[in-house]
Amino acid sequence: MSAGFEKADTSSASDALPPEADLQTVLLDAACDSLSAAFVIYDRNDLLIFASRQVMEFFPVPGDVLRPGTRLRDFLGAVYDTGLREQTLVHQVVSLSREDWLSQRIASHWRERFEAVERHGADRWVRFLKRRLPNGYGVTIISNISEARKREEQWRYDLERVQLTEDILDHLPFPLFVKDRNLTYVAVNKAFCEKYQTTADEVLGRKSGDLFSPDIAKRFEESDRHVLETGEMSVARQRQIARDGTERDIVSRKHRIGKPGRYFLVSTMQDLPRDGGDLDEFNQATEITTSSNQTYRRAYVPVPNASQRREPAAMEAIVPENFSGRKILVVTADLAAETAALRTLAKYGFESCSVRGEDEEEKFLDIASCSGISLDLLIIDNQMGMRCLELAERYGIPALVMDGFQIANELTFQIARHFNRNGRGGTEGDWEITTTEENVGLQVLVAEDNDINQIVFTQILEGLGYRHRIATTGEEVVRLWAEHRPQIVLMDISLPVFNGFEASRLIRQMEEGQGTRTPVIGVLTQAFERDRAECAKAGMDDVIMKPVSPDILETVFQKYLMDEPIEVRS
Repeated sequence: MSAGFEKADTSSASDALPPEADLQTVLLDAACDSLSAAFVIYDRNDLLIFASRQVMEFFPVPGDVLRPGTRLRDFLGAVYDTGLREQTLVHQVVSLSREDWLSQRIASHWRERFEAVERHGADRWVRFLKRRLPNGYGVTIISNISEARKREEQWRYDLERVQLTEDILDHLPFPLFVKDRNLTYVAVNKAFCEKYQTTADEVLGRKSGDLFSPDIAKRFEESDRHVLETGEMSVARQRQIARDGTERDIVSRKHRIGKPGRYFLVSTMQDLPRDGGDLDEFNQATEITTSSNQTYRRAYVPVPNASQRREPAAMEAIVPENFSGRKILVVTADLAAETAALRTLAKYGFESCSVRGEDEEEKFLDIASCSGISLDLLIIDNQMGMRCLELAERYGIPALVMDGFQIANELTFQIARHFNRNGRGGTEGDWEITTTEENVGLQVLVAEDNDINQIVFTQILEGLGYRHRIATTGEEVVRLWAEHRPQIVLMDISLPVFNGFEASRLIRQMEEGQGTRTPVIGVLTQAFERDRAECAKAGMDDVIMKPVSPDILETVFQKYLMDEPIEVRS
């Protein structure tokens, strides 16, 4: 390959390249595709030998500056002119001129080894790896590390949050411990260690049987399992004798937290006055146990409904009827959620089955399609990945994406709402859905023509409880805006008929003289500054990046979504 580069070097001024160079170009392009990176290769005279087409995914430079024979300085000058450069630091008073910037970049290309990470825009990070070989040839590899940086930042945030949680628990004045579903201690605070005169290292990873006598450990584990299996809170009053002989009455409370299949047990202990009365929770108990020698008294208290389940979005209530014969496939790797879902579906007459991953889903759908079996709905766990949704779209089957809590606790409501809204495979009246809000206004108008993205938007907005409509063309979004006057518009910029920029400009023109302004948020797939500038020029108020998430949309809504449209003051 180096021989080919020598030929390219000596003939860089020529318009025609030898056949070997064409083959090398094809091979290098294939390598760039497989590595998801862009390559720039230049000779000892700083003339380009090869620049992969992926360079334009990072910098929208003219195509002619990527041709062999182009000066490296000219290529870098074209990059500078795009405006996509490392963001200027806040404390940097004077930014570099074009020539100073080019001089710095040329110097970095002549270092034997050089690595840099630059931030382009609000949420894009790009890594540059440069190497100058002994024979004078240079190679630059450009890669997008935004996802890695996001994961790193999320990891750092999670670590800080865990540290903060541990600090809070350690400063609580009463003992606390946490067990996993195997009843193994996974967290204890300082008060717990002081009470039992032990250390966290001696407790974590062990079970009650390793720390207490068999009788006491058995009693502890019986209540632990009851709480984990039923969700009822355990309240126990017991008398303990410390190592110094001091007797005292304590109350311990155990709660279940987490989602199905990922439950944890949290227990707290608190000293009580000697010979005090019973606890208030004993009056609400479903079961009370008292020891024969009165050394302890335990009650199991149902968790209040308000904290046990979430209210359905938009104040909707359902009345389920029998759906015998309808077919639903559940896609989840969560055994507890799968068991709860199949039990619920069988209760209401559905024919249901489950698979544990995208490969099993694909095989199941392929067999069902070949056998002429028509599925009415897919229930997909949100931990499974986008390919599960893509398979549903490929086979033309409606899909609902839910988390483990929804699959285990809200499945009936979610399915009822789906069949009511889509009328698929049933008669009116199979499910009755009533709402306490009549003629309510539209809150969110989404302009999106991609089917998968429509599903994502729908699931997020329904989960957050926002009233919304989806428009698939620029013409439709303008029409729906004029008819419903939503409180906010989420505008994809690549729409059929006319694009999001044109739709936004039309909305702004129609608002002239009306005294109101609807927030329009551009939804971009790439963080190019030219797209951001075009969004602002078209009258959009802000931009967000795909893929969208509940946190991203909730942040936008908190900033822009109001009960009334924005008044424009002259």
